Amino acid sequence: MFLSPADTLEKLEFDKILKLLEKHALSEVTQSHIQDIQPSTSSQSIFYELTRVHQYKLAFENNDVLPIRTFKDITEHLDLLKIEGYVLSEEVIISIFDQLLIIRDILNFFKEERKTKYDQLYRLFAKVEIDHSLLNAFEQIFDEEGEIKPNASPTLVKISKSMKSRQVELDKRFRIILTEYKAKGWLTDIGESIRNGRRVLSVRSESKRKIRGIIHDESATGNTAFIEPDAIVQINNDILDLMTAFKKEVYKLLRDLCTAMRPFADDFVTYQKLLVKTDLIRAKALLAISMDGEIPNLLDQPKLNIKIGHHPLLLLKHKKEIGETVPFTLSFKNGNRILLLSGPNAGGKSIAMKAVGLLQVMVQSGMLVPADANSEFGIFHQLFVDIGDSQSLDDDLSTYSSRLKNMKLFIEKANERTLVLIDEFGSGTDPQMGGAIAESILKELNFRKVSGVITTHYSNLKIFVFKARGIVNGAMLFDTDSLKPTYRMKIGRPGSSFAFEIADKSGLSKRILDYAKYKSGKKAKAIDQLLVELQSEKKALEDELEEMKLREKNLERLIRNYESLQLDMTVKKKRMKLENKEKELQDAASDNKLLEKVIREIKEAQNLQRAKELAEKKRREKEKLKEEVTELKETIFYKDATAEEINKGDFVRLRTGGAAGKVLLIEKDIASVQIGQMRMSIPIRDLTRAAEPLAINPQKGIQTDVLKKAASAETNLDIRGMRRNVALQVVEEFVDTAIIANVDRLKIIHGRGNGILKKAVWEKLKEYRDIQRIYHPDFEAGGDGVTIIKL
Repeated sequence: MFLSPADTLEKLEFDKILKLLEKHALSEVTQSHIQDIQPSTSSQSIFYELTRVHQYKLAFENNDVLPIRTFKDITEHLDLLKIEGYVLSEEVIISIFDQLLIIRDILNFFKEERKTKYDQLYRLFAKVEIDHSLLNAFEQIFDEEGEIKPNASPTLVKISKSMKSRQVELDKRFRIILTEYKAKGWLTDIGESIRNGRRVLSVRSESKRKIRGIIHDESATGNTAFIEPDAIVQINNDILDLMTAFKKEVYKLLRDLCTAMRPFADDFVTYQKLLVKTDLIRAKALLAISMDGEIPNLLDQPKLNIKIGHHPLLLLKHKKEIGETVPFTLSFKNGNRILLLSGPNAGGKSIAMKAVGLLQVMVQSGMLVPADANSEFGIFHQLFVDIGDSQSLDDDLSTYSSRLKNMKLFIEKANERTLVLIDEFGSGTDPQMGGAIAESILKELNFRKVSGVITTHYSNLKIFVFKARGIVNGAMLFDTDSLKPTYRMKIGRPGSSFAFEIADKSGLSKRILDYAKYKSGKKAKAIDQLLVELQSEKKALEDELEEMKLREKNLERLIRNYESLQLDMTVKKKRMKLENKEKELQDAASDNKLLEKVIREIKEAQNLQRAKELAEKKRREKEKLKEEVTELKETIFYKDATAEEINKGDFVRLRTGGAAGKVLLIEKDIASVQIGQMRMSIPIRDLTRAAEPLAINPQKGIQTDVLKKAASAETNLDIRGMRRNVALQVVEEFVDTAIIANVDRLKIIHGRGNGILKKAVWEKLKEYRDIQRIYHPDFEAGGDGVTIIKL
């Protein structure tokens, strides 16, 4: 995202959001990455990141969390590992294998049900593999606490036994000496100590010549000498030699382990990147939980539709202080893109404007936001901000000159993918001229189809917006009774500055206020009031027009539905008549046996003429039924059907229904059609064009056709945790497959939640005419968290 000026994110206080995010990160390497976060312009990347954060949030709330823990940065050590013969320290090796163990635990976490429930999180690790021989090699050397095992090799076993034996002997002899010299009063109160890695006696200075041994050290006061008695010198030497041998053997083991690890150095780099990514997702999820963040609907177009939004930092502050944060809703209608926000000072204009920018930056940085889940956020490629004092001493620019410089850049770069946030638009110079320049700039920005929020006090801008398309007035409401701001935003009417009311409350004398009112004249107040009334009337008319358009749309839909239902009824009546006639035809065929019996009886009675008459009568009745069936088929399937040209390679289906197939060959009026594994010859008049059958997903690596897919159709579907649009695609394919497979009952598990997913599923199911009934099972079977479909 292109940002102007360079400190745009700081002006919106996004840096404070990143500081909060850092506190939730487990690793220092993740914290360093957080400071580099920039808003993205890739709708696909943003969608995947938002979905992963949302899924991690759901997992955390359900106490079903990925097993990730603190890990250390190993990047620079991996470069050294690649050097042939280089041996890493124990601490670094433990850090590497700790990351490997975390990766193993995460892979074990994703069982079959979790792969579906947290599909986007699983995608991060779907192709990751670990070499278990490395884990085995590590576990052979280190214990669970990260310490070298005494039995890591046969040599270490031998050395460890010798060390233990000599240590036991040392303890025994030292205890005897300690007891003896304490009894003689030669030792200090502590009795013993460790110096240079050797066990020594703590001897009073006046007694140090009474004990034979090596003096290793003396206290700072000279009152205590630390002596190793001759009787244990050799034992200590033996222990020291054994410790040296132990270290050499450990070095050898670590060298062999590093040799085994070296081919996997690049894999270790990948593992750390994955852990950093997962840690960042975790931090974003925890931050979302702290501020009641939700995943909004993401649109790959410039759009703002924020419902019940909050300023994140203000929300967190008020949560801490147990205060109330007033939400806002920013929803544009009738092609509007820019909100001109006016109202009294300290009424919340700047906070609302900054909140819009901050929420937009957070969404494009892959963070959930404190707004209703039905909010819609588009993708902007540029963000231009003009907030606060922009005076520049280096460039010798005043505040107003600096702001005009910003406006020049905004106009040159602005396009429909630009979000503009301007505070106190037009201020900093003479109101009349500043207002005129601001109006001209606003006109140009609107011409370039930018989106944004602009705050102002200038009446000429409010009037301009009233007449302009693409821009709408908005107000921060003010309680005129208590003379206090309500911090509530209302779109569709301009706001008043309430300057005289606020001045009166501040304690200015009546004489001063009367003179000010006299100088301002009555027109200023009248213009503001007139503008409010006109804007209200305009909004009422726009709302009425919108309602009429909606009614007209609904009426057209009802007419289409009625016509469709009427046609269906006509076809159904004809089909019923056809079925009855076909049944009569079948009954007539079944009567042949009875006829034959009668003929036999007649033959026996030698009345051949009567037998011929009965046979002819039955034949005529059967022929008549055949004609009626043929006529009904013509009426139902061919009479109203438009002639369609069918060519080789087209996809077709029978007019009477059934699976779709591909035309392989046409000879005269007969088409050879491949349907699944079957090849059939069908008259062209019995065929109608059809859509290409569902394509098989190449990522699954399965080669099949519609018939095989139908044969293995599932009857249960779990869409909990899915995004609305993803869930609807899955449901559509699920129901289509079931219909092809002639399944008569389906079950969809969507959960209760806030009911959004259930509502979307029911709306989707109502599009199918093959569905006879949609209902919820009993409470014990899932209640309104489950939908049953009868086909």
